[in-house]
Parts: sequence; C-alpha cells; structure tokens
Amino acid sequence: MADAEKNGMTKRKIQYWVIPPEADVEFIAAMEDVLDTYEQPYDSDYPVLCMDEQPVQLHKEVRQPIPATRCHARRVDYEYERCGTACVFMFTEPLVGWRQVSVRDQRTKVDWAAEMEALMNTRYRKAKKVILVCDNLNTHTRGAFYETFSATKARALVKRIEFRYIPKHGSWLNVAENELSSMTRQCMTGRRFESIRPLQKETKAWSEASNNKQRGVDWQFNVQSARRKLKSRYPKIKS
Repeated sequence: MADAEKNGMTKRKIQYWVIPPEADVEFIAAMEDVLDTYEQPYDSDYPVLCMDEQPVQLHKEVRQPIPATRCHARRVDYEYERCGTACVFMFTEPLVGWRQVSVRDQRTKVDWAAEMEALMNTRYRKAKKVILVCDNLNTHTRGAFYETFSATKARALVKRIEFRYIPKHGSWLNVAENELSSMTRQCMTGRRFESIRPLQKETKAWSEASNNKQRGVDWQFNVQSARRKLKSRYPKIKS
C-alpha cells in the first residue's frame, strides 16, 4: 500500500471523547459535587443511587436465522422489520454492587417518576434519604413527581431524594452509564428484540447474574485527581 494511501487512512480515523469545556465553573462545581458523593462511605440510611437510561430500537427478523454448526457461525439475514422503540432504565448502587434494569415503552417524566417511586417504596423504604446521581434531563426533576402523583405523595417522595446532577459534557461521571455500557456489550449487542417482553427477560437475567457476583465499583477518581489531571479546565484566578 502506498504511503499516501496509508496516511489517508490514518487521517480518517476519529476517536470520540466527551471533552469538558474550558474554564467552565458550573462544570467544575457539579463535577466536584459528584466526586465528593462517590467518596462517602456506605450508609444504608443515605444510600448513593446512580441512574441512567437509553433508547433501544426494536427489530423483528424477516427470515429465520440459520443455527450455528461446527463449521460456521449462526447466520442472520441483514434485513429486519422495525418494531418501534423502548427505553432501558438502569439503577445501580456502586458501593454494594447492586443494579436493576427496567424496560418501558417510553421515557417520559411519568415513566421515570414511577420507576423512582417503586424503588423508594421497596428497596429504599427504610432509607432516610436517597442520594441520586443522574443527568439533568428535563424528565429527571422534582416536578416529575407532581405530574405523576398527588401533591401529598409527590412531596413525601421529593423530601426523601437529594439530587446530584452530573454536569453537561460529564456523562462519564455517572456510574450508571458504565453499567449500561457493560450490559449493552454483554447482553444486547448482536441481538434483535422484536418486543419489550424478551428484552425485559434478558436484561433481568443479566442484572441478576451481575448482582449474584456482587460486582461493585472501585471508583478512584476524586477531587484531588480532577484538580491535577483536569487543571486546564479550571478557571485561572488572577491575584
């Protein structure tokens, strides 16, 4: 291959990164808030819960796949039929190695509030307050509870949740995003789901297997690390 052609291929390679903005004090403040949260020791009265979500395209096979044999891999036709979308909600407690996956038709405020309400009345019914780490989508708000439940019930839920919003361009700070990435690779990549039910079954099996291993998260990036490694992102204070 000619050198020019090799150079051309090299130039076309792109690596995508979530790059924090320069000297953005709101980014820094939110980031340090989240990092301090991750350094807190486990407290069952004040558990740290991370959540994230992602849309999933549902596909139906138009031709029956050919099963794998000793001579060749399973063969699936490249054509498929679109069957709408679903939304996967991921909830995880980094310090205890627990996660829960829920699949819904959509990702509205009502869907999110219903998922949170279910957790608050089951797993966290005895917790004094849940520290919730999530992104600042307009569906992840206190107001979502008031759109879903009576004012009395909404207020009771809101009083037991303390939000820790990750900053824009800081999705990598959310442990739940890492869990979603792992689940996607291990459970969903290369597979087609034509409806919500099989997707629910498979994601539940994945979360139960992961929970049985009690695979926790050893988060080591802290405020001191951020101030050192992301020094250029901090504003320069003129004396």
